[in-house]
Amino acid sequence: MALAQPAASAASAGAVLQATGYVTARRQATVSAQITGTLTQVLIEEGDRVKQGQIVARLDDAQYRAALEAARTQAAAAHALVSQYQAQLAQNQRDAVRAETLAAKGLIARQDAEQARTLVDSTRAQLLSQQRVAASADAQVVEAQVNFDYCVIHAPFDGVITTKDAQVGEIVSPFSAGGGFTRTGIGTVVDMDSLEVDVDVNEAYIGRVKPDMPAEAVLDAYPDWRIPAHVIAIVPAADRGKATVKVRVALEQKDARIVPDMGVRVSFLEQKATATQAAAAPKGVLVPAAAIVQRDGRSVVFVMEGNRVRQRVVTPSAAIQGELRLLPSGVEPGEGVVASPPASLKDGMRVAKPKE
Repeated sequence: MALAQPAASAASAGAVLQATGYVTARRQATVSAQITGTLTQVLIEEGDRVKQGQIVARLDDAQYRAALEAARTQAAAAHALVSQYQAQLAQNQRDAVRAETLAAKGLIARQDAEQARTLVDSTRAQLLSQQRVAASADAQVVEAQVNFDYCVIHAPFDGVITTKDAQVGEIVSPFSAGGGFTRTGIGTVVDMDSLEVDVDVNEAYIGRVKPDMPAEAVLDAYPDWRIPAHVIAIVPAADRGKATVKVRVALEQKDARIVPDMGVRVSFLEQKATATQAAAAPKGVLVPAAAIVQRDGRSVVFVMEGNRVRQRVVTPSAAIQGELRLLPSGVEPGEGVVASPPASLKDGMRVAKPKE
């Protein structure tokens, strides 16, 4: 009889549930240009730390500089015409006053005085129109200045550059050109202070997880480092395909070794672990749920001892995601257990070891 024999593994003390997930950043952004242009400088590399407002890249600004100068020239010409109409209006107003005086004395015809007043009104209307033209020219200067300023690209917030996506000489644009020759991003900046863990918890066990519940995170890259954590929120949506619910977990220690997309194992605790508890050896082991069977009304597992199996009575405790159950006694870490033992399997029976 050839049976699989997965080894039992140790579990965190006081854990009511375990789940796996990944480190994610709640705040990250792809830095891009707001206009289309050719990169003349890229001032970032992967791993660089940047501050909010720091210059990360520059675009060729010749076209936008010329447009800004043209707008300024047009605005200056518009304001010069405003000054001209203001001077003309002042002169026409003086002429109208003199015509009114002469007409009152009968020295000129009343019609001449009326024409002088009409000229004042006409000049005033021309001045108002030109003032609006000048205001429009000023707005065009502002627009040209904004586009010119867009040639300098700044970091949106403090963070670390995780990817560099464009090089000097490439064209960047806020829009996808579809041809593969235009970049839509220069790099990605991640706020490392916003790192947290997203884990998928089997929906059958989600009732055991509560907001602000203490937890403990262990990075796959650093299995001996236990990071205090707590539950931020349970996302109110289930994944139909995986039958899981996402849980957001906050890391209570910040460290440069923690980076996005790292694999993490999270243990949800009944109570917050103390420093002594964190250092203590974990109690109990984890075995596949299928390895636990009923014999004479008791829960047992079959442990490999050489070429024979030995039946041991166990007491299943908290269920762990992935069809694993925590056993506080009966099995030692590292011992092999029979997965899905058949009803015919008895204590002391000889079995064939699986091939390596």
